[in-house]
Amino acid sequence: MMRFVWGLLAGLLAFPALAEIKIAEVTSPGGIKAWLVEEHGIPFTALEIRFLGGTSLDREGKRGEVNLMTALIEEGAGELDSQGFAAARDALAAEFSFRSDLDGVGVSARFLTENREAAVDLLHLALTKPRFDADAVERVRGQVLAGLASDAKDPDAIAGKLVRAQAFGDHPYGTMGDGTVESVTALTREDMQAAFAGAVARDRVYVAAAGDITAEELGALLDRLLGDLPATGAALPGRVELNAKAGVAVERFPGPQSSINFFQGGIRFEDPDYFAASILNEVLGGSGFGSRLMDELREKRGLTYGAGSGIAAYDHAEILSGRLSTANDKVAESIEVIKGIWADVAANGVTQKELDDTKTYMTGAYPLRFDGNGTIASILVGMQIMGLPTDYPATRNARVEAVTLEDVKRVAARLLTPESLYFVVVGEAEGVTPQP
Repeated sequence: MMRFVWGLLAGLLAFPALAEIKIAEVTSPGGIKAWLVEEHGIPFTALEIRFLGGTSLDREGKRGEVNLMTALIEEGAGELDSQGFAAARDALAAEFSFRSDLDGVGVSARFLTENREAAVDLLHLALTKPRFDADAVERVRGQVLAGLASDAKDPDAIAGKLVRAQAFGDHPYGTMGDGTVESVTALTREDMQAAFAGAVARDRVYVAAAGDITAEELGALLDRLLGDLPATGAALPGRVELNAKAGVAVERFPGPQSSINFFQGGIRFEDPDYFAASILNEVLGGSGFGSRLMDELREKRGLTYGAGSGIAAYDHAEILSGRLSTANDKVAESIEVIKGIWADVAANGVTQKELDDTKTYMTGAYPLRFDGNGTIASILVGMQIMGLPTDYPATRNARVEAVTLEDVKRVAARLLTPESLYFVVVGEAEGVTPQP
């Protein structure tokens, strides 16, 4: 997955530390592993499946093939065309969704207990015999191309594309997973079949379920749903080292404001200092109005309506990044303010009040984000991929509380590198000179 830690991991770190949530590890008769939270109060089950690899598996010259393929999985399978598949799903009151990102192909399923077997059979059909009909390929291709055309007029989307190119170079992370107009236009039905074969396989699958299902029932379901998938898929990409040099890239784009994105190297989730780094990021530019970026850029200087930062933990790289928009004549000043924030926190750490307030937020806000079986199943899959133990929900808050002021100061000095911040500016910025 793009283990983007303020996306998926925001959910992980927000998982309620409730003792009554019991996570069971299940192994099917055929050897497929999954995690399960049983909840029999409502006759409903949420199933989450994740295949590692995602759009990073796109073959050379075929950028966008996994993205397009994933969008086509529900457009007909077996003997059912697109309309027939949708009708069969709706008749079961089931919900299926398929999506892809840089690091994975995700499948979410929701079904009633009384329709479980039929829903699983229909999902199995989609995961083993997708049709990729010509009319469906053209229809969905048109949707992707419309999205690309819209992105070409969006300064934030343009900035995101440039950030990837600058940060990750010729690695698959260096380009957008939805491809280009040229690459998507050239994709064929045979490309869809090849992309599917490379992405959907048992050697890269993670599964979780939550709801009205027992461990024994889940084990049988796993074999029925996934047991006859191909054993192996395409090779995963290797690790990429982030571009760690300072610079400024400027892309001219008409308008009264410029979009500013900036980045530097990040930190692995497995790092012992990760929780201290998470607190550090919240202080720098997390979700609250009290962050350093918001205080210095918005409250004190009125340079922007909003600014934020986040830690991204991909499967093969890490990055700490941030963004804001500001008036064209304020871009140079904004960049200098950000550099100053980075230098100050790297040298001096954070205050005790900032630490205490952030701990209160991180340990107290999570119940608001915990909203049902679908959320639980998704979080359990993420926990497995990240190598977390099943007792993580019960220990997570203690890990946050254990972080000291000295821990954050040490991590700030280690992690924050104002001398290697790279800025990407899209707009008619004034007083900003591109630097390689």
